Amino acid sequence: MAPHSGKFVAYYRVSTGRQGKSGLGLDAQRERVLTYLNGGNWSLVGEFTEVESGRMNDRPALELAIKLCKKDKATLVVATLDRLTRDLAFGAMLLNDRQVKFVCADFPEASREMLQMRMVFAEWEARKIGERTKVALAELKKKGKKLGSPDPKKGSVVGIAKLQAKADRYADRVGPVVREIIRKSGATTLREIAAALSARGVQTPRGNSDWHASQVSNLLKRIK
Repeated sequence: MAPHSGKFVAYYRVSTGRQGKSGLGLDAQRERVLTYLNGGNWSLVGEFTEVESGRMNDRPALELAIKLCKKDKATLVVATLDRLTRDLAFGAMLLNDRQVKFVCADFPEASREMLQMRMVFAEWEARKIGERTKVALAELKKKGKKLGSPDPKKGSVVGIAKLQAKADRYADRVGPVVREIIRKSGATTLREIAAALSARGVQTPRGNSDWHASQVSNLLKRIK
């Protein structure tokens, strides 16, 4: 592989806590990116981490990464294409944006046509997952399984349970990022972890990236 030169901005993404333990975990993504960049006169001017589905196009960390690329005339680098997007229209928009270039560390020699084909397959795969979920829910309904709470008296109890479950799912998703921050940067206090999460552009449960110590404390209580 030829030595690299110039500026790069790295973007990492996980959509669930389970991916933190898989081959697409944050550590594995970063290692793949750095292995690709190894050699030459290059600089990594920024790294951004996102905890969000690849089908979602409203991703603050990715927006910040792209803005930095345009500002510093840097190349956006991702471990694999599906870490960048699973949406064909969004991927096509990036390919047509002349102000920013991106490269996939696992397939750096890919041409524009090859990237388009991979985007088509990634979107198809994401759509099939959604279709299988709908079929499974329909089968449960046929068998008489109640998917909601028909008793209004239980509404508040069910609502609280749903909020707690949502908070637990969020903790599972962000957990790998927090563990990486503690392990890699040595952050130990709530304020240090909050500052690191804000710097990486990780969204809080309220949908912004302005973390506070109290939010980190609540999050740590839920991380398994």
